[in-house]
Amino acid sequence: MEQSTSTKVIKTVGIDLAKSVFHLHAVDSKGHIVLRKKLCRNKLAAYIAQLPTCLIGMAACGDAHDWARKFKAMGHDVRLISPQFVKPYVKSNKNDMADAAAICEAVQRPDMRFVAIKSVEQQDILAVHRARSLAISHRTAQANQIRGLLLENGIVAARGMAALRGSHPMIGRFRRSADRVRFVRG
Repeated sequence: MEQSTSTKVIKTVGIDLAKSVFHLHAVDSKGHIVLRKKLCRNKLAAYIAQLPTCLIGMAACGDAHDWARKFKAMGHDVRLISPQFVKPYVKSNKNDMADAAAICEAVQRPDMRFVAIKSVEQQDILAVHRARSLAISHRTAQANQIRGLLLENGIVAARGMAALRGSHPMIGRFRRSADRVRFVRG
């Protein structure tokens, strides 16, 4: 339902972000719906730029921080909400337009907890931490797999990475050189 109401009455906008198509739900100061719109990614910034200064809510995700920085630079009051806090405001079956309406409703609540908008540098640091965490979990899984294979073959191995690098005579040990790791029989 796209309405031809003037954008000057818009007080709050809820945006459901997606990969290519975004849904907007806007209300006036009395809470009446003044706009329901679907926009493609390349038209969102231009559309928001022509709106009068208003409150914009979005569910927090990696992409939302980038959009939030852009919309704040345009003069809007932007708030990000954790998706779990939006869920109770979905009034009908879950779909993109219902999600945008729920975000619009949730962002207006005075007791709502919001997610801080992260800078590009903060997002970069978080990406490094996530990559490190993933590498550690893969390393742990591989160590457990090696230990399981050794147990299947009747070789008892102590737990932990240090033990797998250790000196069991049947396993050998790893020696590190500056440019490679080599396996040496014990």
